Amino acid sequence: MAVDHVSFGGWENNVRIENGRTELIITLDVGPRVISYRTADCTNVFKTFSAQLGQTGEREWMSRGGHRFWLAPEHPVLSYLPDNSPVAHRIISDHEVETITPPAEQLPIRKILTVTLDRVSSRVSVTHRAENCGDKPMPVATWGLSVMVPGGCEIIPLPPRGEHPRYLLPNRSLVLWPFTHMTDPRWRWGERFITLRQGDAGPTKIGLAHRERWIAYHREDSLFLKTIEFREDATYPDFGCNFETFTNEEMLEVEALGPLVELAPGASTQHTEHWDLFEGASVPPRRDEEAIAWWITPWLERVGLAV
Repeated sequence: MAVDHVSFGGWENNVRIENGRTELIITLDVGPRVISYRTADCTNVFKTFSAQLGQTGEREWMSRGGHRFWLAPEHPVLSYLPDNSPVAHRIISDHEVETITPPAEQLPIRKILTVTLDRVSSRVSVTHRAENCGDKPMPVATWGLSVMVPGGCEIIPLPPRGEHPRYLLPNRSLVLWPFTHMTDPRWRWGERFITLRQGDAGPTKIGLAHRERWIAYHREDSLFLKTIEFREDATYPDFGCNFETFTNEEMLEVEALGPLVELAPGASTQHTEHWDLFEGASVPPRRDEEAIAWWITPWLERVGLAV
């Protein structure tokens, strides 16, 4: 294991964590962003916007790509306040780094992003913690957005169906945004899975109260898995979403949200998500859901998950 400082995309100040198998790069001149996540045998699975790399000090918020730490509900200040200046960091160990974004006048929230790479595998744990440094309570939720390279397919598991009249209560919710067309051919609304293919089309987005824990994104021969939690005793943003996904013609986002809380002065809130990255994954079946389940089961079993 090693943690060192490297250049990336025109920025000279970045932290790299690597274990001989997997590499993470975190920006320190802006953001922070986990700007790259790759194994030795695959390219970066995160989309980066080349025209926005290597720059600092812009007056407007920049996506840049990678994985970013936002606050929900989506709002010009909570979400789009520019994060284009340097951040502090602390090397906790040879496999764990903490970055700290200081509070701002418009947003008195300190954001602490802790990234931990497993010693032998591609497993990454990412904790997003928000601390209220102001003197008034604020309704906020932590929000982690992974911006994936284009050209892939997202697989979202659904809870099991049940027969009527034995099951009388609902067991799932689906939240739609005003710009989402359910006839959009990028979506497939299945019985066991929702799939979303990134393609050359405009924005679309959904959210779920996602109790199935995992979401997958496949591109070429790499498979990215994000694992999240759902707390039954918590309130989540956007009509109860702990998971959201957005895509347009440039990229696809796999998003996890923490509970929505009235964050008191001096208090903090957080959520943790886990990533796994595998190479050598064949193309998933397009429409046969039993075949999709058969295809993804071995990858899920490697990290202790099930369809």
